[in-house]
Amino acid sequence: MSEDTHYNQPKRRDVEFINPPNTLKQKVGSGGLSDEILEKAQDLLENNTVDFQPLGEMYLNALMSGVELAKGSDGEQDAEYVIASMLYPTMQLKANGGMFHYPLITQISDKLIQFLEVINEPDLEAIEIVIAFHATIRAVIHGKITGTGGAHGKELLKALNDACVRYFERK
Repeated sequence: MSEDTHYNQPKRRDVEFINPPNTLKQKVGSGGLSDEILEKAQDLLENNTVDFQPLGEMYLNALMSGVELAKGSDGEQDAEYVIASMLYPTMQLKANGGMFHYPLITQISDKLIQFLEVINEPDLEAIEIVIAFHATIRAVIHGKITGTGGAHGKELLKALNDACVRYFERK
């Protein structure tokens, strides 16, 4: 396992993907889509001009609610539940970042997911790292930094990655 994935730590939890039944497909049936429809859909994704900020803020607020839950947890809350409350909005940020032309948010969120998948519990140091990720994602959204962020984006990712590595070195 490389340092780039899960910070050389064994995974303690996996993000679970749930595939709900596709009722629309059941009603319509199966079959392919025409090239014309696929091209239109691709064009729509590539030329999407919807403002990501309101959606991003909604997920950032949910992430901060998870952080507040972790801060207020005195050991009575189930650690897995608390971590999941931070994982879910982070997964949404990762999934939506690319679609709204914010691949840097997708990359940052992916690093946070890798961190949350391997921590034992949301202790104070882990919470501080999650807050750093939160602040970075918020800065990217408010700064409207679309694309990868260039050299600054790489520096941000490295700094966040290094904080996670230091966390595990102290454990």
